[in-house]
Amino acid sequence: MIEEKKFVSNVELATIYKGWKGTPIDSRGRFVNEEFPFTPEFGKVWKWKTGTSPQAEEKKTDSRRLNVNDATPFFNSEENGIVWLGHASFYIRIGGVALLLDPVYYNLPFIKRYVDIPNPLAQIKTLDYLLISHDHRDHCDKKTVQQVGKLFPDVKVVTGLKLDTLLKSWLPRHDVIASGWYQRVIDTAELKLDYLPTRHWCRRFLFDTNKRLWGAFMIEINGKRIYFGGDSGYGSHYKKLAKLYDEIDIAILGIGAYSPRWFMHPSHMAPEDAVIAFEDTEAKNLLPMHYGKYDLSDEPPGEPRNLIVSQMDRVGLEGKLLLPQVGDVVLL
Repeated sequence: MIEEKKFVSNVELATIYKGWKGTPIDSRGRFVNEEFPFTPEFGKVWKWKTGTSPQAEEKKTDSRRLNVNDATPFFNSEENGIVWLGHASFYIRIGGVALLLDPVYYNLPFIKRYVDIPNPLAQIKTLDYLLISHDHRDHCDKKTVQQVGKLFPDVKVVTGLKLDTLLKSWLPRHDVIASGWYQRVIDTAELKLDYLPTRHWCRRFLFDTNKRLWGAFMIEINGKRIYFGGDSGYGSHYKKLAKLYDEIDIAILGIGAYSPRWFMHPSHMAPEDAVIAFEDTEAKNLLPMHYGKYDLSDEPPGEPRNLIVSQMDRVGLEGKLLLPQVGDVVLL
């Protein structure tokens, strides 16, 4: 028997996708992917962790690491650009509007880190919006969020439904806006900001699986449109972007934490999946993320970067690949 879904949204926000009923939830009030319902199963985690990885030796001997460069000149300037802070963390400044996405400036428990953060958080001089795509700790770090709040008492926080409760407990004096999928969160002359679906899941503790929403952001400032894809497996939501938005300048998509693929594919894209997703969006440029900083999966740390280069070259899109090192600035 197929369970009938219910649908929820933030009633104070406009829905941008015609005919969209709202974000689906199940009978327990837990969020559900649009196409591929997914709940992490302990048995599969156990099979992965206790099994043998065919890439174990290659990963052990892989010495390839991302460079970590100094973005101080950009932070001291007023240039328009995107700074990759490693993994899924970005600082974007366009036309005087500044956003910080999924920042993690501190170590994560039980997770090995390959490279450092390039610049201290205190170097950021202006910040208007803090965007948190979902509650996983490599995207939503309590210590970092609280530090952002101390440095920027007027920053507005944008996230998915139900995650606002957690963030407000960390930032009780800040304005936190929670959005459902396909909703416009900010609509001003300076900034249009939409919260969009991904194929993923959420959990921070043992019994809160999928109680908070996961998603992506579309950011439009000064005629530039940037898609921040959050964490996602491949799905039809990428083709929908091309229908919703007539032009996307940069698609920021994850390309790491994909091995073993039988286990990871519902949550993360491998480089070849990301290339297909990029083509689906019809964006002008691809900026890969979510690789090279943390040891989250079985692939060697240097593999995702090499594969995305070869995959983009294979389909004749190498000229559309933006491939910064950590701390590099993509000027806009």
